[in-house]
Amino acid sequence: MMRKKLYATAGYNTLYFGSGRKEFDPNKPMRPFEEYLKETAEGSRQQLPHPLFDEGVIGSFMSARFLNQANLPGFLPFMQPSLIHKPCTGVEGACGTGGRAIATAMRSILSDLANSVFVAAFEMQNSMKSVYGSDVLAGASYYKGERKAGHAYFFPGIFAERAGAYYQRYGYDNTRPGLAKWYEQAILNARKNPKAQEHHNSSPDLFQLGMTPPNPQRFVPYLNYYDCSKVTDGASSIVILSEKGLRECGLSPADAIEIIGIGEAEGDITKAPTDLTCLTTTEIAVHKALEMAGIRIDDVGLIEVHDCFTISGLLSLEALGLAAPGKAPAFVLEGHTSPEGRIPTNLSGGLGGFGHPTGASGVRQLVDLLHQFTGRAANPAKLKKPYGLMISMGGNDKTVTCLVVKAARS
Repeated sequence: MMRKKLYATAGYNTLYFGSGRKEFDPNKPMRPFEEYLKETAEGSRQQLPHPLFDEGVIGSFMSARFLNQANLPGFLPFMQPSLIHKPCTGVEGACGTGGRAIATAMRSILSDLANSVFVAAFEMQNSMKSVYGSDVLAGASYYKGERKAGHAYFFPGIFAERAGAYYQRYGYDNTRPGLAKWYEQAILNARKNPKAQEHHNSSPDLFQLGMTPPNPQRFVPYLNYYDCSKVTDGASSIVILSEKGLRECGLSPADAIEIIGIGEAEGDITKAPTDLTCLTTTEIAVHKALEMAGIRIDDVGLIEVHDCFTISGLLSLEALGLAAPGKAPAFVLEGHTSPEGRIPTNLSGGLGGFGHPTGASGVRQLVDLLHQFTGRAANPAKLKKPYGLMISMGGNDKTVTCLVVKAARS
């Protein structure tokens, strides 16, 4: 168990920007990353009567490639003036960067080195064409060992292999409708979130789009375009606090959620998955988080999973133990993950609907759990259980952070 109470509050998401937004025009100059950083920092700061921080953590996966910008800790005092001459740390863990940034902040609180830590994460991926960006994102895998033999669209190709293995074991006709339903649900949820990248998506038959047969001549085998999250720019931030830090910032527990469990697990990036139909590292992280929280998955009423691809969404349900192997498609088709279902899932729209600025998604997930439990969500759930859970995954099930939260009480 945690040696002290940990709170998360003052969460903020910028608009997640890219193709799909009405404002998106690749022929016009993009909004600079400094503006995203300033916006999210100001959004968090305005929620705190006394925005005083002992430490800062910033996460980004590939800013050194997308922006030619490294040394990211230097931007934290630019974002939050109270961090000038304070300890600041940069974190990278591929698409699981946000989860690792939160975990880094938690360690500082638990070690008594800080009482309040400002956490921000971002990514700017529209700085280059997607095929070149795909090569940059291949760094989330073992580049030297896997890139040369990989698909031009590297990570879609990686998760297409998982989808193909799932088809082979459990049947294409069983699986494809579940993937299509996941896509439909993601867009329907995103339509309710004004900051979501797919908020303006007005396609009349989302399920039928999701049923589009994969065409390896035009994209990758086993997955279609609708199975994939898009290229996204965006930033998110949140504040991690002890009880003392919460008081010093001028807030009560009712303004926050309490983090009661964390599960962290790392896979060997140089080794291929032993079973493409399982997220083994994710399963281990989930078990650790639930064990620390002292609850079972049946006690969880709301989840945010890392659905960079529809197949990773289905595999996450099985890693959580919500569906038996091969049964995740049916679980989704039966409505269990809908806003009115047994366990509302990715009400933000998830990575496929809200957007996926790779380094930021883990922080965004915690922001959305915070908003759900404090009554500020754009797409609110009727919570049937008292706990929420999120999975932040980096690479091909390699860098995983799972958090369990609940509403905080005075």
